[in-house]
Amino acid sequence: MRKFVVTALFIASFLIINNLVRSIYNFWHKQDLLVSAQQELQQQKKEREKLTRELTRVKDPLFIEQEARDKLFLVKPGERIVLLPKEGLEDSTQSGKPKKREPNWKQWLVLFFRS
Repeated sequence: MRKFVVTALFIASFLIINNLVRSIYNFWHKQDLLVSAQQELQQQKKEREKLTRELTRVKDPLFIEQEARDKLFLVKPGERIVLLPKEGLEDSTQSGKPKKREPNWKQWLVLFFRS
């Protein structure tokens, strides 16, 4: 009879410990899930704030006017659009004659001894 009681207590304590360990593991796992969910929430809040700022910027009449001018080439009454060709810009930035480059040793001589 005493052997039966000891065995029953041993089995009961084993089951209690097993359930306790499983509960602790589940608690830690859920705590990790909670932390990751909170981080995701913070990230989503930052994204929402960014999008809210972007929305207020886009709804601004000055922004709408600027986009219409830049992308749709719209003008106000009395204004004219002037488009410059790309070839003309490149030619005007370069001089007619290419500059002759001196060797590095001559540049050093001029820098140190003829200044």
